[in-house]
Amino acid sequence: MTATSPTPETPATPPAPATASAAALHAPVIEWFDTHARDLPWRRPEAGAWGVMVSEFMLQQTPVSRVLPVYEAWLARWPRPADLAKEPPGEAVRAWGRLGYPRRALRLHGAAQAITERYGGDVPSEHAQLISLPGIGEYTAAAVASFAYGQRHAVLDTNVRRVFARAVTGVQFPPNATTAAERKLARSLLPPDEPTAARWAAASMELGALVCTAKGEECVRCPIADRCAWRLAGKPAHEGPARRGQTYAGTDRQVRGKLLAVLREALTPVPQDMLDAVWEEPVQRARALDGLVADGLVEPMENGVYRLPLS
Repeated sequence: MTATSPTPETPATPPAPATASAAALHAPVIEWFDTHARDLPWRRPEAGAWGVMVSEFMLQQTPVSRVLPVYEAWLARWPRPADLAKEPPGEAVRAWGRLGYPRRALRLHGAAQAITERYGGDVPSEHAQLISLPGIGEYTAAAVASFAYGQRHAVLDTNVRRVFARAVTGVQFPPNATTAAERKLARSLLPPDEPTAARWAAASMELGALVCTAKGEECVRCPIADRCAWRLAGKPAHEGPARRGQTYAGTDRQVRGKLLAVLREALTPVPQDMLDAVWEEPVQRARALDGLVADGLVEPMENGVYRLPLS
């Protein structure tokens, strides 16, 4: 009988890279948040849903340090949506100050009007109602429902996306735009009960803002460093599309800001020559002014004068 050659032993499948499970993330991140969370006015109970909504509009692409004084002045002047709704939209633009991206002020004013007309002046609690308001997208609706009303929603801002990319996916940075895969991951990481889910949303956002930052992660301070897939993989460098940088000097955004600054400070309509004085290059200046008019941020009047919008 011919001897049968022994069957070669099948090599063992290499273990999958260590990744953080949802349950392993929740407790340490929330405990860290309980100790290290910043005392911000929109996190206090007295802020209410309106305070949370105002903060979410202002914090889009703007750091907390710049938002704080404008936020506090805004809530002192307009403590309820109805208080803002009865003012001309130009007053919202004026109060927005130098936060940048002033169309957010018009959108917040529009949301305040809708809240006043549809919901008696109370910010609605249902996600579907929130997302139907002017200027409110998926992120803001989820953030208000979660932070103001303690509901269970995936709240995906840039900070949260970066934490999930590193801790779970094992890459340094998330894609430039939010993907369906990220949304699916965020939903899979949600704790099952509403209070914990709302706390998790705030905690993971704060972790990205203070520790797992874009410019310099501090793993020694991170409560989940021992289970972070990116760190355990040796922190591989980003291989995706180049990160988008933000420029300001010399751009149309800068010109728009200078033009709006003149209009915000004026108590009466502003003549063309006052606006011409803020920027030497006439073509870019005209383009910026035309853009402000098209966006509804500036209202042209007869005789070549301009003002912030009244309606």
